[in-house]
Amino acid sequence: MESSSVVSPRVSLNHSKLEGSECTPLHNLELESSDTGINHCEYQFHSSSALDILRETVRILRFNSSGFMITAAVLICPVSAILLSNLVVDQHIVNKLTYRLLLVAEVCGLPLTPFVTVSCHKFSEMVLSLTMCFPLFITSSLLSKAAVVYSVYCTYSRKKVEISKFFVIVRKIWKKVVVTYLWVCMVIVGCIMLFFVLLVAVCSAVSAIWFSPDLVFYAAIVVGLVFSVVYANTIVICNIGIVISVLEDVSGAQALFRSGVLIRGQTQVGLLIFLGSTVGMGFIEGLFEHRVTTLSYGDGSSRLWEGPLLVIMYSFVVLIDSMMSAVFYFSCKSYGMGASNGESQPILESIAVPPESTDIQ
Repeated sequence: MESSSVVSPRVSLNHSKLEGSECTPLHNLELESSDTGINHCEYQFHSSSALDILRETVRILRFNSSGFMITAAVLICPVSAILLSNLVVDQHIVNKLTYRLLLVAEVCGLPLTPFVTVSCHKFSEMVLSLTMCFPLFITSSLLSKAAVVYSVYCTYSRKKVEISKFFVIVRKIWKKVVVTYLWVCMVIVGCIMLFFVLLVAVCSAVSAIWFSPDLVFYAAIVVGLVFSVVYANTIVICNIGIVISVLEDVSGAQALFRSGVLIRGQTQVGLLIFLGSTVGMGFIEGLFEHRVTTLSYGDGSSRLWEGPLLVIMYSFVVLIDSMMSAVFYFSCKSYGMGASNGESQPILESIAVPPESTDIQ
């Protein structure tokens, strides 16, 4: 069904690329009117590089900057501030968990080097922080992802971003988005648990055979590198799975399965997107810890402006990451559309909304 308030053509995601022009349809869209008489044409976008995804994301951000900035300010910034400041983290619990991890490492034969000690402490802090912030993740953070996906979808389908329509859509899809997010959490936790099981098994086996702490440490590094690749692929699949749960009438494990099928052949692009976002967020987290959390210079007066600035920077990186996931979804959809004729119709087109709405200009 079409929306009763605005013409709603489907997004065409054909397998063909744009040729013979340096300007994308989105660039042309910036030059067109936003009235209902706009010339609706089929949108085709496919990219084989993370840099093109980033460029497309920037174009979308420029086209609807106010809407995305409102989403970042209202939904992303509060979560970022709590995460960076570690307000909900009890250092006493962190120290106890770190101690237990160090005991396990010692039993496995790992040498308790400063690297191992710091890694155990950071992991304990991260686990406790993510656990305590879970209510925020499943509400504010998840709602921000849905808002970003909806805004990108409206840009590609050449519709205005309407607050009232978004609220109607959220009421319709919220349950399946939450179910998908819970599946994402279970998959990530399972991946981490599998890593620890393999790490303990490999380190124990190497320690029992060679009795050399250095060989045990090198074996742990190899397991860690393998896990990093598997974990990165898992995160890419989970991010696209969230996008699919918003745009299509699937959820949970089915959305994750569709995500894995959809990104086939485009995994390298997804990994580069994940790498860029992870490096950006990690860099800002390090700056926040050094310049704000730990007073390592001066009298600390600069915290008054450095703290909020770093929170804004972190929120912007999170926003760009969510936007790139949505753009990557459309790119993969375009890439694989020619090989599949039974794709699900976007659920956003089947939701009727009242004729009165408020636009985000």
